[in-house]
Amino acid sequence: MKRKDLVDLKIKEVEDLNKVLGDKKAQLEKVMVNIRAGKEKNLKSAKNLKRDISQILTIVREKEIGEKEAASP
Repeated sequence: MKRKDLVDLKIKEVEDLNKVLGDKKAQLEKVMVNIRAGKEKNLKSAKNLKRDISQILTIVREKEIGEKEAASP
């Protein structure tokens, strides 16, 4: 994921991030099946998808922590 994509994700709401996260997880599952079947040529795609998923999860967690801090004075 490029830097611009990360900036765009940080602007989105948590619900939208969860939708993107679900899509990435579905893509990862398909890629892993293709790798095991020997159909996938780009083996780094799974690694990149895992990295994208972890970055999205980090953004979601940061937003949750930010909301908790804003709620408690």
